[in-house]
Amino acid sequence: MSPRVTGGVWPSNAWKTRAVTCGPLAVAVGLLAWRAIACTLAKTGHAGAALDDAYIHFQYARALAEGHPFRFQAGEPPTSGATSALWPALLAPFWALGARDDAILWPAWALSFTALAGLAWEASRWTDPLAGRLAAAGAGVMTVAFGGFAWEAVSGMEVVPFAWAIARASRRASDWADAPPENRTSGHAAELVALAWVAALFRPEGAATALFVAATLAVFTRTGPARERAAALAAVCAVLALPLLLWALTGSPRSSTAVVKLLPGNPYYTGRQLVAVVQANAKLLVGTLLDGEVWSAEFLPHRGAAVAMAGLGAIGVLGARTRRRWRAAAALLVALTMFAPCFYSTFLWNRLRYLWPFATGWIVGLACLARLVGDGAAMLRPRWRTMATGLTCGAFAGLLASKLEWALDDAGQSASGIDRQQVTLGRWAKANLPADARIGVNDTGAIAYFSDRRTFDVVGLTTRDEARYWVAGVGSRLEHYERLRATDPSRLPTHFIVYPQWMAMDCVLGQQLEQATVLDASILGGQTMVAYVADWSKLGSGERPWTRSGAVVDALDVADLESEAEHGYDLLDAREGEEIAREGLSPAGATVVDGGRTRRTQERFAAHLKPGAPVRGIVRLEGPAHAAVRVLVNGEPLAVLELGEAPGWVERAFDVPASATRAAGGSTRIELLVADGPVTTFHYWFVAL
Repeated sequence: MSPRVTGGVWPSNAWKTRAVTCGPLAVAVGLLAWRAIACTLAKTGHAGAALDDAYIHFQYARALAEGHPFRFQAGEPPTSGATSALWPALLAPFWALGARDDAILWPAWALSFTALAGLAWEASRWTDPLAGRLAAAGAGVMTVAFGGFAWEAVSGMEVVPFAWAIARASRRASDWADAPPENRTSGHAAELVALAWVAALFRPEGAATALFVAATLAVFTRTGPARERAAALAAVCAVLALPLLLWALTGSPRSSTAVVKLLPGNPYYTGRQLVAVVQANAKLLVGTLLDGEVWSAEFLPHRGAAVAMAGLGAIGVLGARTRRRWRAAAALLVALTMFAPCFYSTFLWNRLRYLWPFATGWIVGLACLARLVGDGAAMLRPRWRTMATGLTCGAFAGLLASKLEWALDDAGQSASGIDRQQVTLGRWAKANLPADARIGVNDTGAIAYFSDRRTFDVVGLTTRDEARYWVAGVGSRLEHYERLRATDPSRLPTHFIVYPQWMAMDCVLGQQLEQATVLDASILGGQTMVAYVADWSKLGSGERPWTRSGAVVDALDVADLESEAEHGYDLLDAREGEEIAREGLSPAGATVVDGGRTRRTQERFAAHLKPGAPVRGIVRLEGPAHAAVRVLVNGEPLAVLELGEAPGWVERAFDVPASATRAAGGSTRIELLVADGPVTTFHYWFVAL
């Protein structure tokens, strides 16, 4: 599909070859773009994004155009809620030139489908030295036929441009490695450094490509290696640039997306638990998704995983046979980087958009496998090589293309669902909520973009310092909101537009104002999204025990991250999803709201007590009537608490003698061991006797 090149230098008739190749490619991608956009317009009646996250990028693009970059909204602290730093920057000029509201989709579509054409070109030229021109042509056709690329191109997201960036960088690095030293030019080296930066700024996973570029420049030098080493260092700097920028702007080198979604750093996934979940995700990727089942059924043929894995083997075989081992390594690296999202808590969001940028490596593998099939046929009759290679590529492309119409229809349906729910409620908020309203959201894109109102992202992607509370769980969010109400109430939302089941905190949802129900779009977080007035009146109702009044010497508020840190609270075997925001009645009939941790069989923390002063400990907990809770102080048994037959939560007391509070520094170790449990714990108080 492309002429042979040496050291990145094209022959003199290259323009003719490019015209012959690019013409049909441009027509094919143009028709695909027309069909994909037409599906969306038919469903929505206007331009619309298939993913709510696209509007997060559009909001950051607007912020950049308005002169407050990295601030999701003017006057708010800088945040890192976009999965791509570069994509909003590419869209910002279009916003500045007048592409506002829905119109921002048109330049996003233009850039994405242009990138898709470029991606097909790169896949072809990448494959050519490994498997020949016919297989290279097949790689280009398979790229255009793959529904995952088409879906993401019309979604408004950065997926396809990012896929192009890593493919271009990897292919050009391969050209550098293949070329004789005298043919490696300074311009080529500069291009590689630029591509390393582009890949790293598009998405964090681009760091793998940037490091590959750096390794290429370091290993394959010209006669004077100093410049290549400097270029390699510049490529490595691309990996550090975004974390350092985020650290300078937000105080953390990790993006809020990483805090929310990455397993490393999540307090509930450590050691063996972390390894087990990553292994389970890898098994899901290979055994289910690459096999075209469940979440990937609309993109990949059924039972295709074995063929895809064989393609990776084919890359290695042809890399060794053609002595293009570095080119083969580049393709394998891109393909295997698809496993990087296995370190996410889940990668099933957004029609698998975290996986598809790396599909190009697998497509190169299929093209290489087709060539090996042709070589096998040639062992019977030499002239069968071309026929078998072409037929195998055609079969692969046909299987991918058989899913294309389904994918495009789903993209249009998804855009319609977003439009009828998040976009509709965003426009409603602009028309009906006060200008100074602050809206709590758990899908932050379209509502912020269309409402022109300040938002409070309960997930923490676009509101600073909220991500850790979302990761911790609903009880920690409740306790955090209690602290904000006491210290900085202006930060709290005045309204909510949320999925009630996602919010999982009915106690703060007041009067219902509006709702949008969509039954036919699986891309949404729920069928019904509801607008409420925020009600903070119940917060703080669980701060004091109902069984005793008096001076509280110390208190541990379970699930309150700050309180737990102050008391050295041990999570022990706590797991994700084991928090609760409980609303109930005290024995006197008063409404009480408190956050807690469920499924506790053991508790351990340090109480800060005055040495030599006896206190009474009180614990609020809930569990089965037959549960028995042993209390230990500094390792010594102290009491056994029985929950009793009364339903619901209870408070139980135990006396801590003066002899037990004489620990150095005023720190007394408290432990609870639960028999016949587990129980849910909410609060501990220590009151003076």
